[in-house]
Order: sequence, then C-alpha cells, then structure tokens
Amino acid sequence: ETDYLGRVYKQYHISNKTKSTENVKATAKSENKQETTVIHHDVIELPNHNLLATVSDGSKYVEDTIVELSHKTGKVVKVLDMKRILPKNMWKKYDSSTRTDGKVDWLHNNALYYDKTDKSLVISSRHQDLVMKMDYKTGNIKWLFSGKKTTDWPKAYQPFVLKAAKGTTITGGQHAAYLLSDHDGNTNTKDLLLYDNNYAVTNGDKKTSGKYSQAVQYTINEKHMTIRQNWTYGKHLGKDNFTDRIGNSQRLNNGNHLIDFGYLNAKNGTGSNVIEVAGDKQVFNLHVDNIPDKGYVYRAYRQPLFPSNYTFDLD
Repeated sequence: ETDYLGRVYKQYHISNKTKSTENVKATAKSENKQETTVIHHDVIELPNHNLLATVSDGSKYVEDTIVELSHKTGKVVKVLDMKRILPKNMWKKYDSSTRTDGKVDWLHNNALYYDKTDKSLVISSRHQDLVMKMDYKTGNIKWLFSGKKTTDWPKAYQPFVLKAAKGTTITGGQHAAYLLSDHDGNTNTKDLLLYDNNYAVTNGDKKTSGKYSQAVQYTINEKHMTIRQNWTYGKHLGKDNFTDRIGNSQRLNNGNHLIDFGYLNAKNGTGSNVIEVAGDKQVFNLHVDNIPDKGYVYRAYRQPLFPSNYTFDLD
C-alpha cells in the first residue's frame, strides 16, 4: 500500500510456502520464465478492508484461484477455487498446448469486482470469454455471460446463462469487467462495463475476432436473466486499435469514458492508445509509442491529485 509519492505503508508477501485456512497453497513456484508471479492480474479492497487477489494455487492449473488476505495479519482467510465452481470439462479438457511449461491456464481470471449491494463477486475469464457473477460467501453462481450456447452448458448451469438481446456484442478475451453505480433506481438491473479485446479464445465471436477492440456497456436484468448492449466505442477504429490482450475502460464522474487500448502492434505490444470520449466524440487522445519490453499501458485511469474536500492553505 503506497501513496502517490511512493511511500510504502503496508506490504504483503506471499510465497510458495504460504498455506490457506483450507490447507491449499495460495501460491505457485515458477518452473520457467512463463509463470513468474503468484498474484497476477488484480487485487481489490473489500468493505472489511481485506484484500482480494487473483492467484495461482500451486497446482498445474494456473490463474484460477481467488484468495482473501487479512489486512491486519496478511494471512489467507478465504479461498475460492474456480475448479470447484465451474463445470469440470472446462478445465479437465482445456487445450493447454499454447504453454511450454505444462501448466493449464484454462480460466485466466483477469478482473475482480465486489458488488456491495448483494455481497457478490464479478470476475472476467479471458480464456473462456466469460464474465460471471457469484455469491461471494457461498460461491453459488448468479449469472453467466459468454458466447457459449445455453445448451452447451451442463443442465445445472443453464438457468444462470443470460439471454442476450439482438445486437448485443459477445465478448472475446475481455478485460476489466465491473459494475457501475445504480443510476435508475431499478434494483433488478445492473450496468456492466468492460473492455472487449474481441479476441476469440474459446467462446468468442470468431467472425469478428481480430478486426477491432472496443469498450462496451451492458444492462443486465437479474430478474429476467437478460443482457442488452447500450453503448460501445472502438469498432470504427478497426485493426489499428485491435489489442489481443490488455485493456481497460473507466466510466468517469462526468459521464465520459476513458478507454485504454493497451497492447497495440500485437506481435510485440510496442504501443498504447488512451482515448477519452463523451458519447462518441473524442475529447482526449494519448499515444504512447516505442514502448520497451512490458512497458505497455495495462490499465489507464483518471485520478484526482487531491481529494474533493481538500482545502488549500493560501496563507
């Protein structure tokens, strides 16, 4: 935990010797350069101030476990193993030939969002082209959104598959999925914002995959189990702004969106483009070019330099 000046206030260390309360390893020892971190894509703060992190669990299956860390002791107090929540054939039969270390990256969870209104968790699985919501305490699924046909899910999962309205974009390899604050007072609906890389890994739209990337906003009716797309930006930019990995979209307080096309030039990711839009109109455009190795813009956010209630002493 740091401030903007880089001062470190708290530090949490997880090694491959750390064990959770369920006697499950919370970390993994790297076997080669391909798997160099244990905590990988995301860490968020829960209402109780504990930290929720995406991790690898020490098995041959990577990036499919979530742990809650006590902010007081640094110990793991809860483990969510997605292999116990999603269908077994997803991870048992996943093609891991793309990796050279023998690990199976079937889920590749790259985002966490905690919904305080119903104590649930939204995650984004890049390798299943899946966004899902589940009860944080029990792990019970609330809804599933992907290009996978309802009939291809086991029967027990089918009631939770959202029905997409006509014209709704099916995501591929998406990132940064989170829910927006309620704006219409309808307790049945949630607004979901994400960055759609549009790179079909398993269940994405193969017809459009690789042609563009975009930010997308949806409205989900959790009572009727439907999802409807209501805003997008990026499709018209075409292949120039296509990113097969990395990216972010932030809804700003003024209603604008800040979009990070973070990994341009797919072979090496040597460019990033951050655009702010008001509706469909660009109001800010930043190109970062000739990026050195792994210097790309993973996520971009607009942050105030000072709290809104900060008072300057002019004396």
